[in-house]
Amino acid sequence: MKEILKNRTKKFGSDCWHLCSKFPVSREYNAYCNQLIRCSSSVGANYRAACRAKSDADFLNKLKIVEEEADESMFFLELLLEVSNKEEIELRRLHAEANEILSIIVASIKTIRNRKS
Repeated sequence: MKEILKNRTKKFGSDCWHLCSKFPVSREYNAYCNQLIRCSSSVGANYRAACRAKSDADFLNKLKIVEEEADESMFFLELLLEVSNKEEIELRRLHAEANEILSIIVASIKTIRNRKS
């Protein structure tokens, strides 16, 4: 499961980058696209870091970062959906993917917390 999620989170970041490359270069789009590229790539980077955690507490802390970055990615995808009529299908697909990743991470966090109690 770890390898599948590692690949999935990396693909999510890559897909967001490709999506952003399709938007016009302007101050307005650049602000949202730059943020989306940062947070979507952080999802995969921090999940990989979580996989190398030294303890359950370390794993939990790193998963919380993944949770935040996935949620932030959803936010910027939503903003792009609101301000643009470009790439709507891909924006919705990536939003759904971010939501699925977020759900998996939240379930993992709950499992670890239950195990610790």
